[in-house]
Amino acid sequence: MSSIGTGYDLSASQFSPDGRVFQVEYAMKAAEISGTAIGLRGKDGCILAVEKVITSKLHEPDSGRRIFTIENSIGMVICGLITDGRAIVNYALKEAQNYRREYGQTIPLKILNERLSSLFHAYTLYSAVRPYGICIILTTWTEQNGAEMYCIEPSGVSFGYYGCATGKAKQAAKTEIEKLKLNTLTARELLNEGAKIIYRVNEDSSDSDTKFKLELSWVGKDTNGIHQICPVNLYEEAKAAATAAMEQGDSDVE
Repeated sequence: MSSIGTGYDLSASQFSPDGRVFQVEYAMKAAEISGTAIGLRGKDGCILAVEKVITSKLHEPDSGRRIFTIENSIGMVICGLITDGRAIVNYALKEAQNYRREYGQTIPLKILNERLSSLFHAYTLYSAVRPYGICIILTTWTEQNGAEMYCIEPSGVSFGYYGCATGKAKQAAKTEIEKLKLNTLTARELLNEGAKIIYRVNEDSSDSDTKFKLELSWVGKDTNGIHQICPVNLYEEAKAAATAAMEQGDSDVE
């Protein structure tokens, strides 16, 4: 059967003869053109790291952020179309607020993941809408359940992860993540490892000359279960470790 989408890619509610939904595949491509984002889950917390590409020297470095806090203990990173991502962030915030109003406590990450997955999937069922062109990674840490992490794709498919990556260099990032013994690393150690991975995959990509800003956040025992942007001292330490690793790699090649 032909895999060409002509005539079968006009609606998200239509299957091609070989069982594909091209609109969902196109949404996945939209998510993959974004800068790389990774999530790492260690023994006492999780970290999020993002390669935020700066497309113009006129942009403020802190604008267009990709990491958000949904609840005190829940962090989210978006990868793909930024405006689609902000719509999902707003929806997640409302879900978290409604759950707290109803039950008087923070929404469990598993439930938030299920609700967001259902929303993503709903936007693949109707011809009047299009799928969201983003992937998201959700993280949290609690005394009861420890570290948790989920990744949701444009199709609505989601899995729990120990380490995941999305964006333009996700395959290279996954290869680097698989080398780590994540269950033996603390969240503080993962900040350095996350920075190293982002710098490494940026250098290996075809547009390695493009300027980018590293974004880092963490949640875990060291933060008392509160998701927060990485403190300046740890951020600089992670950047220094990543730069040193890159220089060490270059010297080994020489």
